[in-house]
Amino acid sequence: MLTPIQNSTTTISQPGSSRKYALMTAAHNEQTFIEKAIASVLRQTLLPVLWVIVSDGSTDKTDEIVERCTKPHEFIRFLKVTRAPGRSFGSKGAALLNARELIKPASFDFVGNLDADVELEPTYFADVIGQFERDPQLGIAAGFIYEEQEGEFRVRAANRIHSVPHAAQLVRRECYEAIGGYAIFKYGGEDWYAQQSAKIKGWRVRAVPELKVFHHRRTGGASSPLRYHFRAGRSDYSFGSDPIFEIFKCARRVIEKPWIVGAAARFVGFAWSSITREKRPVSGEFVHLLRKEQRARLFKEFA
Repeated sequence: MLTPIQNSTTTISQPGSSRKYALMTAAHNEQTFIEKAIASVLRQTLLPVLWVIVSDGSTDKTDEIVERCTKPHEFIRFLKVTRAPGRSFGSKGAALLNARELIKPASFDFVGNLDADVELEPTYFADVIGQFERDPQLGIAAGFIYEEQEGEFRVRAANRIHSVPHAAQLVRRECYEAIGGYAIFKYGGEDWYAQQSAKIKGWRVRAVPELKVFHHRRTGGASSPLRYHFRAGRSDYSFGSDPIFEIFKCARRVIEKPWIVGAAARFVGFAWSSITREKRPVSGEFVHLLRKEQRARLFKEFA
């Protein structure tokens, strides 16, 4: 199996530097992967000034692992949150809000989310910050997701330059404050909402193919594939995705596992929310911008 991470010399960003960043992580029953995520951050050539890890109602050994691995490091804060059992996208958002309160007093120029099931190359965050330094209007940035297939990590087919994955992203602080931080949504999608809101505020967003995020749990692997894709369809509807665009997106994703079943489940979720006229949690301006972009992408692809 490909081992994505190698050791590297670590330095801490200095006071007064414009490269200071803070991280937030929500972890629910991540005993299998979280130690790798922690080691990955500790190997960064540019360490965060603060990293808040929130145990989101974990009932396995997540808390024990985090406490053991992070105790020697003063820049890491650990917070335990109790809640009803089971995975919940809403509870993840609530966990990040708890983390947000803890990072507020810190001095930093960038803030980001790091999922508990990823590993990064040692220069990852330094390289992401380099993207911001080259583009003053860049508000949100991250790398491309790589997932294990047949014993090695391969680039995920769903990666797009215009779609910044939440798994290991940074947000310029001015942009983060302008959009009000990460919001809470019933079906998830806080990353999608953040980047669309950033665009409304005049910021650019970008996923960088050369920067790799090694995702140990395949996207949607925390729940059954049908449930995951059905929820994704409902999420698409809740943000106002254009129906024609949704049809083409689902058709394209037939080539991804679980093939036509997953694509069909996603469209059924979208259609169900449409039929029941579920209330959207976003503004009309948000929907207008999203559909305008989606139609432009369709025109560009099929013109």
